[in-house]
Amino acid sequence: MSEAQVLFGILRHSARSDIVDAIERLVVEAPDRKLNRVNVLAFAADQGFDEEQAINAFLHSSRLGLFEMSWNVLCPGCGGVLDANTSLKTVQSETYNCTLCAAGYEPTLDEMVEVTFTVSPRVRHIEAHNPHELPPLEYFRQIYWGSGIDLPDEGYEEKVDQFILESLELPPGEKAVISLQLPAEFTIIFEPVTHAAQFLDVKGEPSKERQTLSLVFDRMHRHSEAIELRPGPLRIMMENHTDLRVLPSICLANEALHTLLGQRRPFLTAKRLLSNQTFRDIYRTDTIDIDQRLKITSLTFLFTDLRGSTELYERVGDLAAFDLVKTHFGILHEIVAAEAGAVVKTIGDAVMATFPTPDRALMAAMRMREAMLSLNKERGSDDLLLKIGIHEGPCIAVSLNERQDYFGQTVNIASRVQHLATSREIFATSSVLDNPLAAELMTTRGLTPQSHHVALRGITDAMDIFAIP
Repeated sequence: MSEAQVLFGILRHSARSDIVDAIERLVVEAPDRKLNRVNVLAFAADQGFDEEQAINAFLHSSRLGLFEMSWNVLCPGCGGVLDANTSLKTVQSETYNCTLCAAGYEPTLDEMVEVTFTVSPRVRHIEAHNPHELPPLEYFRQIYWGSGIDLPDEGYEEKVDQFILESLELPPGEKAVISLQLPAEFTIIFEPVTHAAQFLDVKGEPSKERQTLSLVFDRMHRHSEAIELRPGPLRIMMENHTDLRVLPSICLANEALHTLLGQRRPFLTAKRLLSNQTFRDIYRTDTIDIDQRLKITSLTFLFTDLRGSTELYERVGDLAAFDLVKTHFGILHEIVAAEAGAVVKTIGDAVMATFPTPDRALMAAMRMREAMLSLNKERGSDDLLLKIGIHEGPCIAVSLNERQDYFGQTVNIASRVQHLATSREIFATSSVLDNPLAAELMTTRGLTPQSHHVALRGITDAMDIFAIP
């Protein structure tokens, strides 16, 4: 039995067998390019699997060494990979620049950092393990474009030929000359290895005289102002001053290019993975560096607390109370994970959890309330009375006390909202209920939230808080 077969056997103890079977078939049968930077959400959709269960299976497969995780910083404009990282710890907090889009972006974990999985070379060697040997078009497909670009399996080269005039492989230290006829269209000379770009604004009367242009690829010169040229013959002299092969391509910024890059599909974001319970369990202390501050533009926080837990210990005794509280924690953890969330920490009898979207947090809160009511009914008492507060907004992902945590006013407000809640109501802010899926959930359940304009301790402005009956 091969090492891979042994590892897949172990994986079946942590993930659903049918998902493991599908991953094993992928590794054995798929073409090389399908095993580089696997988009887990696309895999789940193609196979008909639940997304969370597929994510969990790939996380466990990564832990076992079947796949390698990559955290790729994406350009939100063109979908290109601006930086590839084996860990979130090496993602920078400052601006990333995309020369192809001529724009700079401050990275956020919402839609600018994707998480992909590449088969380990110990399991199967693929072409992308040696990216600098890939043909130019495959380098673009497998290395430059992120997994959110829905590139076609069939007819990819034909579509690319509609906007690439010329492409070249230029070895380290080499020089080359490209001669071509420039059409009267905006043109981009783009080099994906060094991320260098030169814009050519081609317009005016056609020229019969040959125009010339010189470019040096050295990782220093990334982008400059557009050069005006006339339609007609052009001679481009190129020099590679790097220690790697470069792949300059002359592209038309035409409808074919925009159409290809406009075909998008969902992908696994860093934000979503950080709110995945399996990920937090596996990578408990190895997520964010102690000095990192990574922005998230929208994350939903849910805080819970047991009302009257001190009286509970007094009434039933320490041992019985401890067992009850432990049971309550187990139920909450299970519900949070089932709703695509993760428990960040517990503080006494309280829980802090995160969810990628407000509707999942709201569903979790309602399930928690129902679970506590059922547990109390079984016991014939009202010992476990849960107070729940939910808020959504921007925050910063940080490392505190050797654990991935969150910081910011959104966290503070969510905690304050929970303190307002009673044991029979869920309190949520307008940012939660304004979410279309959360509003639909309220309508489906026939619930009418009651608004209260309140002042929260430590928060300057009063705000609307909604009690969900």
